[in-house]
Amino acid sequence: MSFAVRARYEKGVLKPLENVDLKDGEEVIIIKRRPNIDKFVGVLGRASARELEAYEEEVYSS
Repeated sequence: MSFAVRARYEKGVLKPLENVDLKDGEEVIIIKRRPNIDKFVGVLGRASARELEAYEEEVYSS
């Protein structure tokens, strides 16, 4: 099962901001997104959030 949940990192611990359905010892994959990227959707015409993230990665990796 896949789902997205917002979390906050504090003092070395990642804390979900809502309830998650996980069992003790269950592993997860964390993907960090820059906050508020969705507000730029449409700035480049019909670019999607995914396309904007690709542009952003290209800029930061240069």
